[in-house]
Amino acid sequence: MAMGTQKSTPETLGHKVGEEAKKGMEKAKNIGDKVTDQVKGAASTVAQKTESAAGFLGDKAEQATEAVSSGMRSLGDTIREHTPDSGMLKTAGAAVADTLESGGRYLEEHKLREIGDDVTNMIRRNPLPAVLIAAGLGFVLARAMRS
Repeated sequence: MAMGTQKSTPETLGHKVGEEAKKGMEKAKNIGDKVTDQVKGAASTVAQKTESAAGFLGDKAEQATEAVSSGMRSLGDTIREHTPDSGMLKTAGAAVADTLESGGRYLEEHKLREIGDDVTNMIRRNPLPAVLIAAGLGFVLARAMRS
């Protein structure tokens, strides 16, 4: 036999295969750890962006509610200013103005979540009228879309 050459035996081959398998498993574990870290980072980023978007939309919804409430109160004032001084039109105009101003104050004082809860409770207390109103609105919207 020549010097410097080793003869491979099943034991040495088994040992080499075992070592290579161990190295492969370590590499796979490292890759798995990196992928897990990247997925966690991406999930965290998505969660942060979702939270930010929800906050932004909530702020915009509150701003829109404030604008609507202000517009309702302003319209109530305008109706009150332009109604006649006496008669049935004065009574009707005052009732409409009062309703608009009251609705505007309600929107201003309550958050959207509270308003949603109020609507939900009203529907629970009066399910049949709620279904009839929804059906009527659906009918009107369908007719409007068809035209």
